[in-house]
Amino acid sequence: MIRPGIMTQSSAVAPSPHRSKVTVAWLACLLGFTGAHAWYMGRSWAWLWTAFTALMLILAQFYPVWWDNPPFLLLIVPIAAGFIEALVFALTPDEKFDRKYNPESGRTTRTGWGPVLAAIAATFLGGTVLMFGLALIVMHVYKAMGWLDGYVY
Repeated sequence: MIRPGIMTQSSAVAPSPHRSKVTVAWLACLLGFTGAHAWYMGRSWAWLWTAFTALMLILAQFYPVWWDNPPFLLLIVPIAAGFIEALVFALTPDEKFDRKYNPESGRTTRTGWGPVLAAIAATFLGGTVLMFGLALIVMHVYKAMGWLDGYVY
């Protein structure tokens, strides 16, 4: 028999951690290619993201030119996903973010300019990095198909 006012180990519920929208947006913007924001959010598949990135970086080492090989060029996928998720997290309204990611934390998210600055940085950095990555991919494909034979670039 359990007496009133006494909690047993099985009935104690630990409060869920409060996740910061600003932190997750900046993690996704700056370290999104590694899946750092997925680890922070507690996603069960975060290891896949990190493992894919690590595998592609390891495989890229077996080629003579680090920037002109398929494994390195495949990193455009987690890089793009990181920037897109940074924008999604940064632009999600605070109430919706709390409803989805902090349902039982007991705190309310109040953000100011942090997510706006993260969204601006993700837009500029993402646009620059993705355009550079697409240019590398096009150069790699054109060179592999022989379309640039005889041209000096």
